[in-house]
Amino acid sequence: METITRLDLGHITRPAHEWNGPHARVEPVLGYLVRHAGVRVLFDTGLGTGSPETDAHYRPVRHPLDVGPDDVDLVVNCHLHFDHIGGNQRFPDTPVLVQSKEFAVARAGGYTIDSLLPGVRYEELDGEHEIAPGLLIVPTPGHTEGHQSLVVDHGDRITVLAGQAYDFAHEFGSPYLPWLDRLGELAAGRPARVLFAHDHDLWEGVLPPPR
Repeated sequence: METITRLDLGHITRPAHEWNGPHARVEPVLGYLVRHAGVRVLFDTGLGTGSPETDAHYRPVRHPLDVGPDDVDLVVNCHLHFDHIGGNQRFPDTPVLVQSKEFAVARAGGYTIDSLLPGVRYEELDGEHEIAPGLLIVPTPGHTEGHQSLVVDHGDRITVLAGQAYDFAHEFGSPYLPWLDRLGELAAGRPARVLFAHDHDLWEGVLPPPR
């Protein structure tokens, strides 16, 4: 059975200066449990703990991750900031897929909450990676250089778990980023649905063909 289930993992309050806005904004923290082609993938694991300074800055409200090691075969992190990897250590024997350039920056320190990195079975990728037929990891740099998204091909349409490739659904596609061409290739004119890590709204439409 093929399903994509959204997980409400809490929220953060982002200061105004971080998004050039007039006030602080509350952003949900969302993960996704994907069942496709006989594989169960958890995309992001929620808000991490261990840094009073980070908590004071973002005022996180955490919701429990009601998914455990017996429920998934793989974990995929869109990137390694603290609000996407908080539950990784709950899966010590489960492969956690991450781009090698993202892992290198995180491992150097001062990039995330460093105490969240040990005890996790990271598997490093260099570029695209097919998990199973119709389940493809695609690099989507921008928010970070090692950011990645997950494309689910349903046959008649695709779903993109875009993480923080764009912050909000209404921003999707603007400004133009080169990897949008790759998503257009994968969609091949079929309808697309794009889901995000910090927005309950989604983008739906037909992705433009490559430029």
